[in-house]
Amino acid sequence: MTHRQIMEALSGLMLGMFVAVLSSTIVSNALPEIISDLGGGQSAYTWVVTASLLTMTASTPLWGKLADLASKKTLIQLSLVVFVLASAGAGLAQNTGTLIAFRAVQGLGMGGMAALTQIVIAAMISPRERGRYSGYLGATFAVATVGGPLIGGVITDTSWLGWRWCFYVGVPFAVAALIVLQKTLRLPVVKRDVKVDWAGASLIASAVSLLLIWVTLAGDTYAWASWQTAVMVGGSILLGLAFVLVESRASEPIIPLRLFRNRTITLTSLASLFVGVAMFGATVFLSQYFQLARGESPTMSGVLTIPMIAGLFLSSTVSGVLITRTGSWKRWLVTGAVLLTAGLGLLGTMRHDTAYWQLAVSMALVGLGIGMMMQNLVLAAQNQVEPGDLGAASSVVAFFRSLGGAIGVSALGAVLGHRVAGYVREGLAGIGVRQSGDGGIPDLDTLPAPVRAVVESAYGHGVADIYLYAAPVALVALVLTLLIKEVPLRTTGGLQEAVARRTADVTATAGPDTVKTEPRTPAGAGTTADAGPSGPLAAAGSQRACAAASPPDGKNG
Repeated sequence: MTHRQIMEALSGLMLGMFVAVLSSTIVSNALPEIISDLGGGQSAYTWVVTASLLTMTASTPLWGKLADLASKKTLIQLSLVVFVLASAGAGLAQNTGTLIAFRAVQGLGMGGMAALTQIVIAAMISPRERGRYSGYLGATFAVATVGGPLIGGVITDTSWLGWRWCFYVGVPFAVAALIVLQKTLRLPVVKRDVKVDWAGASLIASAVSLLLIWVTLAGDTYAWASWQTAVMVGGSILLGLAFVLVESRASEPIIPLRLFRNRTITLTSLASLFVGVAMFGATVFLSQYFQLARGESPTMSGVLTIPMIAGLFLSSTVSGVLITRTGSWKRWLVTGAVLLTAGLGLLGTMRHDTAYWQLAVSMALVGLGIGMMMQNLVLAAQNQVEPGDLGAASSVVAFFRSLGGAIGVSALGAVLGHRVAGYVREGLAGIGVRQSGDGGIPDLDTLPAPVRAVVESAYGHGVADIYLYAAPVALVALVLTLLIKEVPLRTTGGLQEAVARRTADVTATAGPDTVKTEPRTPAGAGTTADAGPSGPLAAAGSQRACAAASPPDGKNG
């Protein structure tokens, strides 16, 4: 594909990613007010985030497997539609239960966009060139991440709009993304019978769900060391073992276990798990810190996180360009892990009255680290697999990152609720005030000055504590990235390799004598070779080559 063709297709993918990220981040600064308005507490706050991460985690491998079996364009459009409809439903929610349910459906669409965007890029672009285009995606992610909280804050602070419009504002962008994808995304697809591993998908979803429910409720509803803990943890382990057994026997497993024989796949997956814990933990609870520990408005909460987003934007873009130029990627992973660990450690020292410049430096380090690691871990894994496994490999890395995020938000949210409750209890006892209330998210403007000071101090200290837990997790990710062996990036894309192999198969089937005496190259294979991977007829030649190797009713996706 030519650079122009790639950029046209990439524009639709970037619009889709922008919608998904925007609709997720736009509620971050509005969430304290949303939960307060709907009468929820810290547990509901955590589950509004965790619900979408949970379904995103469970569905990501399934989307990846479907991408290896069916039209990628149709799947991307389907995931986008699911996401938008769920966003509209979330905007109509009248209680936290309904909101959490629609957020779970949102996660299904998020899982599709997260996996399929990387898969389509891998099919179109060689690993060596992919760094530059991944940088564009990283920049899109950064813009949506910084724009979301700002827009959400403004909407929430605007009396004639309100927080419900945070869920509606992404609809026009989604419609535009659907139109652009329909017009620009052209990928050949080989039609074959689809065998979806529903049993494996159900088992992994059940195992992860049970684990997250345990993490969320333990220490609050029941003790950490209790029979409920034994039942839930034991059940999660048994479901996980059953998943491994099913995957080892499935003809089309959603997570092919043979991929983990590759050292790089195993290490990048584990590193993504720990990066997910640190990354989501670092970003989800910042809005609570700025609004409840420093008394900022939702709009200002978004403005104050700009250093982190600027760091993410800068590092993802620059690292992508330099990886394309040099072919070296490991140094960026290691540097990113070091910066992420350092930034989280510094955030662990903050309090409600910490100078903002210190917070800005810490957040910038976290953003730089995330930007260097997030896309490049996927790149390292994609470089190690055959074209037919690109979907599975990409979704495996995304799966572990989402799993880490879900576990991180649940665990750190539980820690935050426990720590804040303890600090508030100590603070109120110190000023001679008896504690009352249901443990919900407080409205600082309604509190007496002494009580407000206690709550602000409690949230400042409590949020800092969770970063002290996240920093060692990022350190583990650093160790894992050091163990990854750097392999030179390939210079051909998955689509080119697949087309070349199918053309070779057709040639072999026709027989060498037939090929030698044929005056014109069949199936457009020669056209593709003559034009080169970036020639104007590359796409058409690729489609004809795939058509020759597929049934006559195959169609483009």
